Amino acid sequence: KGLSATHPRPPRRTPDRSESRAAMDDEYDVIVLGTGMKDTLLSGLMSVAGKKVLHMDRNSYYGGESASLNLNQMFEKYGNGEKPPAELGSSRDYNIDLIPKFMMASGKLVRMLLYSKTTHYLEFKQIDGSFVYNKGKVHKVPVTETEALASGLMGLWEKRRFRNFLIYVQEYDAANASTHKGRDLSRLSSADLIKDFGLQQETVDFIGHAIALNHNDEYLTKPAAELVKRCQLYSLSLAQYGKSPYIYPLYGLGELPQAFSRLSAVHGGVYMLNKKVDKIEYDESGRVCGVTSEGETAKCKMVIGDPSYFLADGKVKQVGQVIRMVCIMSHPVPNTNNSDSCQIIIPQSQVGRQNDIYITCLGASNSVAPAGKYIVIVSSTVETAEPVKELSPALKLLGKPDKIFALLNNVYVPANDFAKDGCFITSSFDASSHFESSVNDVLAVYEQIMSTLPPEERKLIDLDHLPAQE
Repeated sequence: KGLSATHPRPPRRTPDRSESRAAMDDEYDVIVLGTGMKDTLLSGLMSVAGKKVLHMDRNSYYGGESASLNLNQMFEKYGNGEKPPAELGSSRDYNIDLIPKFMMASGKLVRMLLYSKTTHYLEFKQIDGSFVYNKGKVHKVPVTETEALASGLMGLWEKRRFRNFLIYVQEYDAANASTHKGRDLSRLSSADLIKDFGLQQETVDFIGHAIALNHNDEYLTKPAAELVKRCQLYSLSLAQYGKSPYIYPLYGLGELPQAFSRLSAVHGGVYMLNKKVDKIEYDESGRVCGVTSEGETAKCKMVIGDPSYFLADGKVKQVGQVIRMVCIMSHPVPNTNNSDSCQIIIPQSQVGRQNDIYITCLGASNSVAPAGKYIVIVSSTVETAEPVKELSPALKLLGKPDKIFALLNNVYVPANDFAKDGCFITSSFDASSHFESSVNDVLAVYEQIMSTLPPEERKLIDLDHLPAQE
């Protein structure tokens, strides 16, 4: 569907010292801090909207919190002084995601790539399988009538009830009352809709968590329309390619920020990596007016950035933590049909938690590891004072890893008044297994920015009506 590549790896270039000095002496409509997926996408969108953009990152690589690192970088950052052992292979063959997520084949990130015409910078591969944990075993997620009848997740009578639910979801059209079967899904809760079909708790678990991809049970009290919409997205994404609803860019998720950076650069954006941000400058009224780096201040009308650049200014608040365990393995995840790439979701209720646990597996076919090696990442929202121990139910499913890294990330959200201070801050990445919430965050921040501009400068985004692809 337009997702192919002619230039799979964008060049990495940052201005030399003289260019850097000249860039810092200039005045910009927007300065963007950080090259994470959200920030580079916003940078690209602002450049396309005709704004003059300067983009800075303290790191020497693209991606920020959502970077993909080679083996040497991974050990330098998280190896506690260790050196990579020779048996793990060449560092350059690794592209290890710090934020493990897959893309829904019919989801918002794919539509954003099509909207921004950045698909030709990337190459994608389908993820081989989608699985769910139930009663101590790993099962393929059934999403068709045939798979439902063959699934070991349910007994015979439950399969029939689940089949009836699937048919209802697939036929439901919000604009066609005849498909509603007398139900008002804007008022009916998800729990009540499920009750209508008489489904058992185990079935509810994999519908709500492995198909609708909710990360906890809060969805049960919300209108059923959202549950049906999420199930339809999964089904539509699965129909694109057949084996699973997920796709993934070759060479890791760090390719996404590079593609969006290319978009910004094509429209005149200036990029500066390895550029320390000393201070965000504000005028007497408290409105942002520039960014200072190494004694030089670039002036601007607004700043966009990830939360890490605003910690000292008190403009963000911490709302939780995410624990991620990155495992390098010499075998695929057991009980997944030897899938080279897959996702396993462990619903919260199966292991006595408040949030789901996610397992993502990627291999050499995804260009993230050498032949015979696999990158498996286990992640969830932290609930206790012992976050690593919280992931033990998932780690038990993996077999023996060659190396494990523990990554604990604070989750921040904006706590400022963007209309007053001109700072537009993205939220930290959550523990969810896909990018739908991330794109929602980008769209929300973009709409905030547009709301502060004169009407004639506002450029709206409609992901439901995409431009023709060249």
